[in-house]
Amino acid sequence: MAEMGSKGVTAGKIASNVQKKLTRAQEKVLQKLGKADETKDEQFEQCVQNFNKQLNEGTRLQKDLRTYLASVKAMHEASKKLNECLQEVYEPDWPGRDEANKIAENNDLLWMDYHQKLVDQALLTMDTYLGQFPDIKSRIAKRGRKLVDYDSARHHYESLQTAKKKDEAKIAKPVSLLEKAAPQWCQGKLQAHLVAQTNLLRNQAEEELIKAQKVFEEMNVDLQEELPSLWNSRVGFYVNTFQSIAGLEENFHKEMSKLNQNLNDVLVSLEKQHGSNTFTVKAQPSDNAPAKENKSPSPPPDGSPAATPEIRVNHEPEPASAAPPGAALPKSPSQSSLPAVVVETFPAAVNGTVEGGSGAGRLDLPPGFMFKVQAQHDYTATDTDELQLKAGDVVLVIPFQNPEEQDEGWLMGVKESDWNQHKELEKCRGVFPENFTERVQ
Repeated sequence: MAEMGSKGVTAGKIASNVQKKLTRAQEKVLQKLGKADETKDEQFEQCVQNFNKQLNEGTRLQKDLRTYLASVKAMHEASKKLNECLQEVYEPDWPGRDEANKIAENNDLLWMDYHQKLVDQALLTMDTYLGQFPDIKSRIAKRGRKLVDYDSARHHYESLQTAKKKDEAKIAKPVSLLEKAAPQWCQGKLQAHLVAQTNLLRNQAEEELIKAQKVFEEMNVDLQEELPSLWNSRVGFYVNTFQSIAGLEENFHKEMSKLNQNLNDVLVSLEKQHGSNTFTVKAQPSDNAPAKENKSPSPPPDGSPAATPEIRVNHEPEPASAAPPGAALPKSPSQSSLPAVVVETFPAAVNGTVEGGSGAGRLDLPPGFMFKVQAQHDYTATDTDELQLKAGDVVLVIPFQNPEEQDEGWLMGVKESDWNQHKELEKCRGVFPENFTERVQ
């Protein structure tokens, strides 16, 4: 019996809901056709428009914030891989390896902390903010249905009121066959029955109208208060959200800037120490020509070896009174504690005489003349401070004015033909690749 009762109640609710849907659908059709008036509230409609706009803006902000977080995650992974690459190529004997590894660890921690704080202070707040919209949206839709119920109940009650007037006219002047056929004493009872039935229907309709109006107004009043308040709250929420993001990003970049500066200092230190151990001889090509940066001479066309000045590294300090064999190149401040670099040169015999240090003061040779070389291959100059060589050209080699600016594999000199013709070092001298020439005696 209990199950039957339960099923009966359920069936009654289903039937009631179906009837409500039919009644609402019929009411909407009549309203669209203009046969039934519709209750309008322009102020509330404006609130609904603002609500939909606010919901769309919040949804877009949430989507873009998630995209931003995904980008931060991707940048974290890319930064992590880059640091791993640095750790792999940073050889164990290089100075600053431990510092570079520590910086990489701090870099990884900083990215993770930044991402987590964005989630806690921005994304979760965003999710909470949007979490209130579904319930309000559902209540707005329910209010719309209750408004249709209210209009339907109002129209039904109004139709009964109109029918009441017609019935009163009938009672005053009976016209139906039943009333005409009924005895005089019975006509009064029939009229009373019709009046009672009409009053009952009207009373029921009035009760339904009052009930529908009460439900609608309760929901309407609550939403009329909540929607404007929700709309106004958007300003403070947006301010707090973007302030949090901006503040977190500012702090992140400050800390990341410090780590990058520390890493740069480590690499600069490595560059200085590594550069001082290469024992490269650098010199200035010319006063009128710009300094060359890391210029590497091209190999000779046939790949044949070329004579190069012998460079001997002396790892033991020499007494101050002892003169080194050949000309010692000056050392930069960073090389003060490193072994001396000594270039040994060998004098060349020209016309039966030895030319070298003693030939530096001769009038028929350029100042500082060291030795002669002969071009074994043609060389096309690629810059204004380079010599154009043809195979067979003899070049008088002279030192660079600033040894620090000499590039490895390059020599400074003047072609013998140009020197014999002009005797002007400034106009004739230039640099040339050593491996295109061969030393001659």
